[in-house]
Amino acid sequence: MTAQTKTSRSMHSSSVIAQRMRPFLAIATVTLFTLMILMVWLSPFGYMVATGLKDRKMITEQGAPIWPATPTTFTYEGKDYPIHLVPTEDGTIHRWAIFKKGREESLFIDPENPEAEPIQWTGRWRTLKRDWKFSPKWGNFTRAWEELGMPLLLRNTLVIAITGAIGTLLSCIAVAYGFSRFRIPGKNILFMILVSTMILPTFVTLVPTYVLFNQIGWVGTWLPLIVPHFFANAYNVFLLRQFFMAIPRELDEAAMIDGAGPLRTLISIILPQAIPVIVSVGVLHIVWAWNDYFMPLIYLATKPKLQPISIAIQNYNALYFAQPHMVQASSLLGLVLPVVLFFAAQRFFMQGVVFTGVEK
Repeated sequence: MTAQTKTSRSMHSSSVIAQRMRPFLAIATVTLFTLMILMVWLSPFGYMVATGLKDRKMITEQGAPIWPATPTTFTYEGKDYPIHLVPTEDGTIHRWAIFKKGREESLFIDPENPEAEPIQWTGRWRTLKRDWKFSPKWGNFTRAWEELGMPLLLRNTLVIAITGAIGTLLSCIAVAYGFSRFRIPGKNILFMILVSTMILPTFVTLVPTYVLFNQIGWVGTWLPLIVPHFFANAYNVFLLRQFFMAIPRELDEAAMIDGAGPLRTLISIILPQAIPVIVSVGVLHIVWAWNDYFMPLIYLATKPKLQPISIAIQNYNALYFAQPHMVQASSLLGLVLPVVLFFAAQRFFMQGVVFTGVEK
């Protein structure tokens, strides 16, 4: 075998290896970039969790880590001494408790061998790092739960959110079904008018809506926060209509041949195919109602026992603004249920729609 042949085979092998490595490098690059974005996006949430598990001393302690931790100490002769990370000449770092502080020389006690004589260390002790131990304050959540009166707030919020979600689904499904399946004179114009209401600011209709609800005696009740959702809204109707239009009409025709009417077709044909979008609309409405602050504040300002969790947490944060750990703990309590709901519905978000065809 000549040297030229060996060189050619070596170049061919290198080319094959490079071709095989390209997909791996591309996937690794995309994965790394995604993880970096995810870390940046989740960093505020991580800070919220870390702060919610601290107390005021942990937050104000100089040199404290970002995670909930307390400085370690060692009890010697009935007195607590702080433990520092002390480097020695051989490069080893020891966990020693400072016994006597000096300007250039200090005495330390070895917690692992307290019977020994104090160790003399040359250097400025103020430059040493403290030793910290993980010490989360789970009692912050218990305290926030009790002070907020969380069971009552959860009841109020769930009634408003779930009842409104039921009304939204019933009304929006009916309207979207009509726009996607029936021949209505001027249907496209009516749909454009409906969609155009999405650009109408809420504050434009706020005053006349409040006057109307006040005239009929609904102010101070849950009705202004629930009843309007039984009359559909443009955003959800648009999502549902677009999804319904993607379902083949042949399924409707097959159901009609079997004697099914429009309502039966909707229940037996359309809705089973549209489970992902229906779950998405329901979850989005519940999360929106859970986070809504402005409307409950307007209609329930004089009824503290009917207020949802959004108003209560805002009032609690205003009361404890000087205690960041309690502010974050209360916010986390209000965040738990939407996060759990999102992960519970995750499989519906990712679920594809499988259509069963008919032979033509």
